[in-house]
Amino acid sequence: TWKWVVGPMFLYLCERLVRFWRSQQKVVITKVVIHPFKTIELQMMKKGFKMEVGQYIFVKCPAVSKLEWHPFTLTSAPEEDYFSIHVRIVGDWTEGLFNACGCDKQEFQEAWKLPKIAVDGPFGTASEDVFSYETVMLVGAGIGVTPFASVLKSVWYKYCHDATNLKLKKIYFYWLCRDTHAFEWFADLLQSLESQMQERNNADFLSYNIYLTGWDETQATHFVVHHEEEKDVITGLKQKTLYGRPNWENEFKTIAGKHPGSRIGVFLCGPEGLADTLNKQSISNSEADPRGVHFIFNKENF
Repeated sequence: TWKWVVGPMFLYLCERLVRFWRSQQKVVITKVVIHPFKTIELQMMKKGFKMEVGQYIFVKCPAVSKLEWHPFTLTSAPEEDYFSIHVRIVGDWTEGLFNACGCDKQEFQEAWKLPKIAVDGPFGTASEDVFSYETVMLVGAGIGVTPFASVLKSVWYKYCHDATNLKLKKIYFYWLCRDTHAFEWFADLLQSLESQMQERNNADFLSYNIYLTGWDETQATHFVVHHEEEKDVITGLKQKTLYGRPNWENEFKTIAGKHPGSRIGVFLCGPEGLADTLNKQSISNSEADPRGVHFIFNKENF
């Protein structure tokens, strides 16, 4: 028995030592941004830190708890000179982090007063393969929208730097949430990307649909009077907000018709039930002919 146990135990101890060593490296909080509805953004720097789009890290704040590690998706792009996470204040630990960063105070906080942070990672996810396709469908549900902040930022940086070498030519983005209040920072990011793409006369590069699943048409009737306005009354975006849930069969058939003979990457960050739905649609809408359209499903669940 010991021959079978010693090998895995040795590898496990090596992995724990590497993670302990990485967690001891110095992390500097360069900026704390307070977003609406008790969401904070921590911008950090760490020597030798390298990331890819959609990855996540584990974070420990000894001032709050010396033992607790919490996973957070990176919302910055690899092209930026810092890495960032967005933290929504929904529990004791996040409340403690909020107070430790001085976000409960009105006056400006000096950098040396910010708490020490330990970071372990980054760790990979399926979202890293986004740039392997010419056409992609990105589906974020609720808090699952955070990895796509990193993806969309990185796409923009690559597009500005050298659009001719960028394999990715079309993004279909779907954002499903009960309400947009908790993620107003993401709506701001979309608004920025939308205006920048229009300035470069390539507004068709990113097609997005926002669905408020916590509302239905009867609850949204008082917004109908604003439907003809240039920007959506809820998000401030040119694309009007939709209510209810998307008809996935119609969405897949429409995209398949626009991109015949393509390999289309489908990326989801959301619940298991939605993953099953999208996986079935990916299979049923892929053609048997190798030269036909094929949907390749990738997921990460929370």
